[in-house]
Amino acid sequence: MGQGRVFEDVRWMERALALAREAAVAGEVPVGAVLVRDGALVAEGRNRPIADHDPTAHAEIVALRAAGRRLANYRLPGTTLYVTLEPCTMCIGALVHARVQRLVFGAPDPRTGAAGSVIDLARAPFHNHRLAVTGGVLAEASAELLRDFFRRRR
Repeated sequence: MGQGRVFEDVRWMERALALAREAAVAGEVPVGAVLVRDGALVAEGRNRPIADHDPTAHAEIVALRAAGRRLANYRLPGTTLYVTLEPCTMCIGALVHARVQRLVFGAPDPRTGAAGSVIDLARAPFHNHRLAVTGGVLAEASAELLRDFFRRRR
């Protein structure tokens, strides 16, 4: 991976972390997501299930919905999704259906991670689309944000 890609991955993950912090302030599990195409922001989201009374309002889904509306298309080829926590099965399914090209996540999720930690649905051979996956970008910052959030709730 070239220096330019590493720089871009860190740049966009920092934005996703800022969104995760906003989620924490709002009382939501601190996860943020940013969708990028050709180096430009397409859409972003943060966890909102409590605020929206919607169990599907994960940061990834919020970003995908915003991107679909903005681009007037449910297909999002050529995009990269940056998210602070490894996606769950629901979110990986949505990324596959949207034809997102690449997934970059921060902290792995050893309980429900569906991009390699528990199961690898991002690259499952039975899907008609596979995502390129890069994990561990700003992983410690992402994990620390989650640990602090849950520590304060206990």
